[in-house]
Amino acid sequence: MKALRISLILSLAALAGCSSILGSGPREPTTIYAPEVRVAADPAWPTVAWSLVIAKPTAARVVDSPRISVRPAPGELQVYKGASWSQPATELLQDAVQRTLEDSGRIPAVSSADAGILGDYRLVMDVRRFEADYAGQAVPAATIEVNAKLVQNRSQRVVASRTFQQIRPAGSTDVAQVAAAFEQALSTLTGEVAGWVLVSGQADASRP
Repeated sequence: MKALRISLILSLAALAGCSSILGSGPREPTTIYAPEVRVAADPAWPTVAWSLVIAKPTAARVVDSPRISVRPAPGELQVYKGASWSQPATELLQDAVQRTLEDSGRIPAVSSADAGILGDYRLVMDVRRFEADYAGQAVPAATIEVNAKLVQNRSQRVVASRTFQQIRPAGSTDVAQVAAAFEQALSTLTGEVAGWVLVSGQADASRP
């Protein structure tokens, strides 16, 4: 996990729709956390001959943000003071999945939708949760929930749909420990999504 401490001007307007734990006092340095997701290819993953385009994931505005969300109690959502992701949660997920598939050597071409490249299949993801959730415990757990759909581009047919969830307890309430739990949860979820895409797409492509 990379953590860079720099001074940022934080905009309260960016926190619309959630409860912030930022005070109104002097601005403080912000630690930016950059999860390093490196997932090795599973030997069970098939090698495919088709290409994939990854659409920009969707999410509610409070989720699609660089701020690190925390749920101290049911129905209450806040953000950690003085801490931020290097990218919004949607971009962290998209980059992790694309890099994992590219590095796997199991698929000839993977690109983001904004690259303008047409693929045989399209991966559509919706990030439902990307937050530290106390859930009645003494320490929070990094909680990531993503719904994914694999679409055959030519026919616009949904080949497969699945909801992925990872919950990884943090080592303590310290933000650095929470960020480390997110890195672990994101790595596991990324591997699950990548494997599911390859298996599901290959099953469809192999149909008579």
